[in-house]
Amino acid sequence: MTDSTAFDWRSFLLKWSGEWADSLPDSATRSADDEAARQARWLGLPPASEDRISAAEERLGRQLPPSYREFLKVSDGWRNAGAFVWLLAGTEEAHWHNNESGLADICSEHLDEDSRPEDWREADLWRRGLQLDVESDITHVLMDPEDVDEDGEWAVYTWASWRAEPPERHASFLAFMRDMHREFHSLAARETDAEPVFANDTTRELDTRVEEARLAALRGGWEQAEQTLDEAKGYGRPRAAGLRDQIRRLLGKTYMVYFEGLVTDPRYAPELLPALVAEHAQHSYRDDSTLKFHLRGADDDLMSLAFTTLDQVRNGTYRYAPAGPFGEAVDRARELARWGDSDEAWRTLMGALPLWEPLGPDHLAPLAWVADPLLGHLLTPERGRELLSTPRAGEAGGPPVPAPDLDPGDLAWLAEPDRGNNRTSYRFVLVEGVSPEELPGRLADGDEDGHDTVLNAPMTLWDARHASMGHQREFSSYDDKALVAVGRAGARWSFAFDDHPAPFNRPRFVSPAATAGAGTRAVVVWSGLRAGPGEPFFNLSMAQDGAEQYAFTYEGGEIRRSGEIPAALEPSQFFRDVEDGSDAEAERRLLEAVTREFGASLPRHALTAGRLHTFTTRSWTRPPAHGETYMTLRLDPAPVHPTIVGRSGADGPESGR
Repeated sequence: MTDSTAFDWRSFLLKWSGEWADSLPDSATRSADDEAARQARWLGLPPASEDRISAAEERLGRQLPPSYREFLKVSDGWRNAGAFVWLLAGTEEAHWHNNESGLADICSEHLDEDSRPEDWREADLWRRGLQLDVESDITHVLMDPEDVDEDGEWAVYTWASWRAEPPERHASFLAFMRDMHREFHSLAARETDAEPVFANDTTRELDTRVEEARLAALRGGWEQAEQTLDEAKGYGRPRAAGLRDQIRRLLGKTYMVYFEGLVTDPRYAPELLPALVAEHAQHSYRDDSTLKFHLRGADDDLMSLAFTTLDQVRNGTYRYAPAGPFGEAVDRARELARWGDSDEAWRTLMGALPLWEPLGPDHLAPLAWVADPLLGHLLTPERGRELLSTPRAGEAGGPPVPAPDLDPGDLAWLAEPDRGNNRTSYRFVLVEGVSPEELPGRLADGDEDGHDTVLNAPMTLWDARHASMGHQREFSSYDDKALVAVGRAGARWSFAFDDHPAPFNRPRFVSPAATAGAGTRAVVVWSGLRAGPGEPFFNLSMAQDGAEQYAFTYEGGEIRRSGEIPAALEPSQFFRDVEDGSDAEAERRLLEAVTREFGASLPRHALTAGRLHTFTTRSWTRPPAHGETYMTLRLDPAPVHPTIVGRSGADGPESGR
């Protein structure tokens, strides 16, 4: 509870009036009332007596809210409340709106018994509200006698048709007047050559607080700094927006984040411009002209840099390369992220953060890395808070609370439903003691020209599938070549992972474990226990030195096995109760057992949110046997004629004819 009657209205209104008078150019044409107010340095009117206020309350049939009553005792009305209300009502002009504008009818035209109560209350505001606007730029100001707080204060609602937004709520008349004072400052701070410099006690106090907030942010005190900068931005202080937006961007708050006042400064553009461009690039519906709007005032060189950076971000070639020891750590983090180790990449960045060097005094934290295709996905709101809580740029402060790791360090997370429940089937290969770069040589046959298969540039699995389909020219009913993402699967293993496999065909399935495990061990897992209308299945095979050691397949309620399966992986212990609908639980327990048996894991964050190298494997199915039919569709650059190849001969599939 607050005592609004204790507020010093006279000091507040005198300060506002003086600031308004000093902001006016001497040469500007003004109305007689405004000129008199400028000379008197007073925007108010004579105070209202208690009798006058009581008479107004009797006329209205309600006691006025406390802060409005106290205001009237100092000024019975007000000129220039913000930029769009030129005269605010006193005791004589305040009256019930009673749908004078017809807006109640307009707002309720499409409401019915299914509409939300708040929609009906908003429409009825135009019937019950106390109107305070007397002269305005089509701006309505209504106090709501049914929106009352514990202090008896009525909420104030403002609305203008040209804003195309719902009415804006202010908690009380005092809050409304403070907001209007802030609006006046925000507009007056946009200086032009024709205006006097807008400087006064309020601006000087706010600028001092902005500098204090900057230093606090570098010491790790970002929360209070953000609040201070947000308030200063509301008053239009020139540094506040650019500083605040750096904090907001690292917290994942990208709406209306433009680094105003800093992004067009050549000192800060190398760090802030990529972050701005990356957010723009994520929204394909945005016309690139909007980027020019947010960079208004930039010179030709900076504008050219912006669009060059935009092209790099869109095609995945932008590379964050700061100087010095921090830049060396960025390179190490990028290499870790490249192979899926998102958590260690983040720890590498954080460990080097004290070595980071700002580009200037208003540079609060490294930012351009969010545009790097291999590093940007490392950012989460929790990690942003950790970064912002870390003292940097030579400032001292307490240590941050580390953000939790994003990867669980196992395989069992694959049994958890993903967002949208799209990951119902998947398959992967684990190979021990080899690097991810070596996997194409073990799992692929090379291209049509006899060259070895090479890894594609890092991209998301969705983008990789989309790109692959765009280049595919041949489609076969017997072939099952997997598009896989690769990376490290723990300390000793590398992985190849396919999150969108073809349907499982056990009679024709050929495990790649043997070829992948030449000279080492390889494990293949293919799970479809949640795959939908077909029979649930799960396949596991392990090979060593090029020979399969053991394997089992669960499908249709039956288990087929070969070799000596370790007790920890014995399939009967996982599938004995499958008829009771425990497939998902069996999947989780199986994956936990595989994790324990081999000490391998898959990086959840990199596979679901990051960018990894990909390649296409050889087929996971055998060629059709003699007498088996198949179909091949081949698309040529020339006019397309799908070719149907009927029955295979003794030598396997024929070429199209």
